[in-house]
Amino acid sequence: MIQKPKGCNDIYGREAKIWKYVESMIDATMEKYNYTYIRTPIFESTELFHRGIGESTDIVTKETYDFVDRGGRNMTLRPEGTAGVCRSYVENKMYGDPNQPVKVYYNGTMYRYERPQSGRDRELTQFGVEVLGSDDPMSDAEVISLAVNIYKMLGLKEIKVNINTLGDKESREMYRKALIDYFKPHINELCEDCQTRFEKNPLRILDCKVDADNELLKNAPKTIDYLNVASRERFEKVKDYLDILQIKYEVNPNIVRGLDYYNHTVFEIEAKVEGFGSNNVLGAGGRYNHLCSEIGGPETPCIGFASGIGRLVMALELEKVELPIVEDIDLFLMYVNEDEKKYATYLAQELRMAGFIVDTEYTGRALKGQFKQADRLNAKYIAILNSEDLDNNEIKIKNNKTKEEEIISLDVLIYYLDEKLNTGVEDIDEECSCGEDCGDDCHCRHHDN
Repeated sequence: MIQKPKGCNDIYGREAKIWKYVESMIDATMEKYNYTYIRTPIFESTELFHRGIGESTDIVTKETYDFVDRGGRNMTLRPEGTAGVCRSYVENKMYGDPNQPVKVYYNGTMYRYERPQSGRDRELTQFGVEVLGSDDPMSDAEVISLAVNIYKMLGLKEIKVNINTLGDKESREMYRKALIDYFKPHINELCEDCQTRFEKNPLRILDCKVDADNELLKNAPKTIDYLNVASRERFEKVKDYLDILQIKYEVNPNIVRGLDYYNHTVFEIEAKVEGFGSNNVLGAGGRYNHLCSEIGGPETPCIGFASGIGRLVMALELEKVELPIVEDIDLFLMYVNEDEKKYATYLAQELRMAGFIVDTEYTGRALKGQFKQADRLNAKYIAILNSEDLDNNEIKIKNNKTKEEEIISLDVLIYYLDEKLNTGVEDIDEECSCGEDCGDDCHCRHHDN
């Protein structure tokens, strides 16, 4: 038997419905924030990711799926979304659009060759946003708040934002020198990877998983102590805007992020979920003002974040969040003979085009088996097609919950179903899933129709 590759998953059944609901919530939220969807290739030039992400990062040195295509070109399956978006921004000259900044979001598969574990796969699905063309600290706060609000609207309660700043180029260089001076006498005490990082990019040492508990790393210099005045003032403005947006945060000087293109604001968003494990980060991101110029475009200030949908779905399941997943159908059409079957085929299409969720029999079951199938599909109503009724332009309808039956004219079937199935939305007194007294205009699961 051929099996799926290690670190990949089949998403189907109820889990697929949860994924689609989460994605629909993401789409709706992005529309509210006026972010437009962008789709970039799943594979691109290897140079894009190696230059953009950084040759010294774990993603590039250990995790990228690199290959040579039939034309002899070096290609890489995308390990993250930002570099591809920046390439598209530069190649399509979006910087010339008078409507600035360019605010986009994506949702697609990424590929990283790492050891598969709970919540970390080799094929993963990420959604993320990028704001290209704004250096305003308000943009930083908006991106962070957008991510937080998506998690809250889906029903997660305890969301924590950890933020830090790497400062501008001058601040980062001062910090880099401080790290070199600090680690140099003790470099042999660190793992082999960290010794390599010391030569190429000492900031990556702070992101090491092997030496994470080493006292050297815990006591290392902090970025915030090497900020120049401009960088410090900018960071204060970001925090001010987060306060205005009522986003709770904690300054964590240990956050440096694992990619080389970051500067100024960096952040991680955690969810306190029982059973989620020590790695409870749902999403992360930061500012990258030099990536576009690194890949051949103009100097462009940018900020973004990315979040794994698989980990998000896992958090929702562990938190036992009840999502309004549609797990029933409006009507199941039953028949016995060939003429009734032909009419069921026609009627199913008519009702589906009218907006109803309709299914019928496809495997030749007898009526008894069809009743069982209707129950398995949680059909609200059953239509029992009978040749004699059809000749009289009538149809027998059964309420599958009350078991009440009635014969109605086919001419009023659509109106009948519409009246029975669309009874209006009941008032909901329970607290909204976002945890706020937000009113009926909130796009949360309790207000979703």
